[in-house]
Amino acid sequence: MSDRSWSRRRWLVTTSSAAALVSTLGACATGAPSGVAHPPIVFVHGNGDTAALWTTTIWRFESNGWPRDRLYAIDLPYPLARDDDGRAQPGRTSTTEHMQFLAAEVRKVLAATGASKVVLIGNSRGGNAIRNYIANGGGAALVSHAILGGAVNHGVYADPNRAPGSEFNGAGPFLRGLNAPQPSGDEVTPGVRWMTIRSDNNDKYAQPDGVWLGRRGEPTHVSYDAPALKGAENLVLPGVDHRETAFSPQAFAAMYRFLTGREPATTTPVPEARVVLDGVVSGLGLDNAQGNFPTNLPLVGATVEVYPVDPATGERRAIAMHRKTIGADGRWGPFTGEPDATYEFVISAPGYATTHVYRSPFARSSRIVNLRAERLLDADKDAAAVVTLTRPRGYFGVPRDRIELDGKSPPAGIPPGVAGVSSSKLKITDAAGRAVAGAFNDERIVGRAWPVAGNHVVVLELTY
Repeated sequence: MSDRSWSRRRWLVTTSSAAALVSTLGACATGAPSGVAHPPIVFVHGNGDTAALWTTTIWRFESNGWPRDRLYAIDLPYPLARDDDGRAQPGRTSTTEHMQFLAAEVRKVLAATGASKVVLIGNSRGGNAIRNYIANGGGAALVSHAILGGAVNHGVYADPNRAPGSEFNGAGPFLRGLNAPQPSGDEVTPGVRWMTIRSDNNDKYAQPDGVWLGRRGEPTHVSYDAPALKGAENLVLPGVDHRETAFSPQAFAAMYRFLTGREPATTTPVPEARVVLDGVVSGLGLDNAQGNFPTNLPLVGATVEVYPVDPATGERRAIAMHRKTIGADGRWGPFTGEPDATYEFVISAPGYATTHVYRSPFARSSRIVNLRAERLLDADKDAAAVVTLTRPRGYFGVPRDRIELDGKSPPAGIPPGVAGVSSSKLKITDAAGRAVAGAFNDERIVGRAWPVAGNHVVVLELTY
């Protein structure tokens, strides 16, 4: 079975065999950086994202013996970058603010673990924060290894005449400063072991043509190897997309080899007998110029309910198993569930649509099952129901992947070629209330089409 596959029989591991396998994997996972067994790892998400994207990566590390209490994923409160790094912008963070937040989180991890150094692993914009912290924020003395998946190290474009203040402009001051050669000629800060992971040609943000930047036919002045850095170990994973450079099984295997010097025992998360789930509930900022934009701030006063559902129909099997009103810490759990059960998470909050999130079974426990309330867009109010199929840890590739939504394959809005779209929205016009299925390769989720007339939106969220 391929790493990309997740067939239902993976969930049929018995409690005793699962426990035995975990024990065996823990014994095998030896050899670590600087002679220290299992140093703490801090994961840094990308632009507009959340800590939740690292869920499966953390599961894979755990399944190879890495202690859960040494795996941390941060949530930047305002995860979007400014359009111009030097100008304040509502709901956005500068590179300095991002670096300072990361530095504070690293200090917390070191204090909690007693370790002298951490490993930093980042995706996309997270790579900017990691590099900036190590080069300019004192991180060189506190970081042993830095792994950058799909980091925009030489920009998504490089043009001094186009938005020169953007942190994503390879010809702008931020990236030019980070890429200034060391005396050795390297582009990385010495004293830290560096690794970059990139695609061969399937990363939407490492393309010579500006199509994914809204400028088809215009050169970006960057190439497929833009994420690579002189002085780092630069790895190419053929066919992976921008997010899969960090969140795929192949990326995990590369990370594990880099940190331990050996192959992982498994790249498939090992199921636990029971799972305990928790996370933060966040909402959307609202700006007259930008419209809705994501935040990772707690949505205080929201209510979360969790229902067990029939995986074939999305129908609720019982009353809510868990209900909580969100306080200042934003936490919606803990909720104890089963590793072979499917759940519907319902978020209700003033000013938002009632958001129904359907998920595949959770193989393992997680404290970063983050939930975000959504708003019903004016353009969707003429539908009977609105259902979005989303893949947070990767993009949809046609013809690379098998993608289906409500019987249509591929769904609307997913172009062929470079994988660059992570969601597809379906406006149901016939009737609300029926089952709607979404599928990505071997992962399938079925939800119910809750009515727009009642201010509901539906999300089918893929795990892999």
